Amino acid sequence: MTTTAAGATAGIAPPVPADVAVADRVIAGPHGDLRVRVYRPAGTPVAGLVWAHGGAFAHGDLDMPEADGVARTLAAAGVAVVSVEYRLVPALDYRAPGATPGTDGVRFPVPSEEVAFAFAWAAGGGAADLGVPAGRWSLGGASAGGDLAAGASLRLRDGAAPGGAVGPDGVTPRSVVLAYPVTHQELPAPSAELAVKIAALPPEKDFPPAAVRAMNGNYLGHDGPATSPYAFPGGQDLRGLPPTLIVNSDLDALRSGGEAYAAELAAAGVDVFVTREDGTTHGHLNRPAEPGFARSLARIAAWLTTDALVGTAHER
Repeated sequence: MTTTAAGATAGIAPPVPADVAVADRVIAGPHGDLRVRVYRPAGTPVAGLVWAHGGAFAHGDLDMPEADGVARTLAAAGVAVVSVEYRLVPALDYRAPGATPGTDGVRFPVPSEEVAFAFAWAAGGGAADLGVPAGRWSLGGASAGGDLAAGASLRLRDGAAPGGAVGPDGVTPRSVVLAYPVTHQELPAPSAELAVKIAALPPEKDFPPAAVRAMNGNYLGHDGPATSPYAFPGGQDLRGLPPTLIVNSDLDALRSGGEAYAAELAAAGVDVFVTREDGTTHGHLNRPAEPGFARSLARIAAWLTTDALVGTAHER
């Protein structure tokens, strides 16, 4: 079944390439029905990707360009994509001091468990009809979805994902792909170079440490430290994780987290490639008209489809 992104912003979502089929599915997730959108390229896919959109844990859907546009573009490059409609936390104006969250939504660990479950479902055979070769499923996400994907990679490594065969003797990602991810509960300090760029950003483009703290506290449901290593991967034991690609936005306070996480991965013996998309601000995969969108997706498509770019998961 081929569908269009009816809920996407008019004129923004790319059209469905003629050789990409798009279908919605509902799977029996760990917290009830879980909707995923499946993008199948023509012929046998070169690789597969389970993808989580961003939106401060509280916003976003399968129709936004960061979900739909990303998936369509990668599918046109031969990658089968399963985009996950994980449950959202209550809405919060995290840039407004003292703001209170809404009452409609979930908290950690629900979204984290749903993303991990979706990967186990896809790579464990639930998406067998897509024809992705064994061992070629990767896991990724953007912004808050990057945190969910990175945290899910820890769950999968530890065999702590609900349902499905995961862990050392089961299904784990070939690689992890993170776009301008949230990585730490407390935003790491920026480099001198990045600090100058942050200072020049308009308020609506900035992510001050207090705003990140409020956003992350809203995800947890409290202001205290996270009690689970799967909530925020930064600062955790990262040994034995899959090779990881991190594409940061250039003019973005959250780049400090993505760069710190890359350094932590390398120190843990994980093969990692980190880059920044020149001239872009946070969320550039949600703006297909900008040149950074195409450049970043070309990088990601190459990573997913070219074995020579990706290392291997090393011993823990």
